[in-house]
Amino acid sequence: QLAKIEGLLMNRPSEKFELIYEIAQDPENTFSIKQLCELNHVSRSGYYSWIHSLEAKAAKEAQDRADFDLILQAFLEHGRKKGARQIYMVLQHMEPPVTFNLKKIRRLCRKYGLECPIRKANPYRRMAKAMRTDSVSDNLVERRFEEFGPRKILLTDITYIPYDGKFAYLSTIMDA
Repeated sequence: QLAKIEGLLMNRPSEKFELIYEIAQDPENTFSIKQLCELNHVSRSGYYSWIHSLEAKAAKEAQDRADFDLILQAFLEHGRKKGARQIYMVLQHMEPPVTFNLKKIRRLCRKYGLECPIRKANPYRRMAKAMRTDSVSDNLVERRFEEFGPRKILLTDITYIPYDGKFAYLSTIMDA
């Protein structure tokens, strides 16, 4: 018994209350609740408050489990995994509609270890940003090619030619 009591000294209050409860239920126990609470530096009123809240905690746990079952059903709907916002939308479109706060959805997913997949970045968007293909240059020539003379305005393009399972690149340069 003393080993259990010494083990209580380093735990959180809820764990201390749990072990005090176990020791108090032991028929060989010689300590009173007051002594056990004093040994562990927790208040006796806190211990009794914890005991009275056990039923409410069990009811809340059962409600959380029932809510998580709905979240899991929405998560797996249509055969693909979803994030919290998509789960919220699926729950809204159920019959009858189920309304959960996004914080609750995230809390229950975290509590029960449900993780949504993280979408990978689009490599083409990153490439376009690096090459700045989305920016448009000013039109300096305005289709007045003759005014500038030969080899002053050059036009280029690139094409890919597949052969033998590989690609060859063909770049042409034309004088405007």
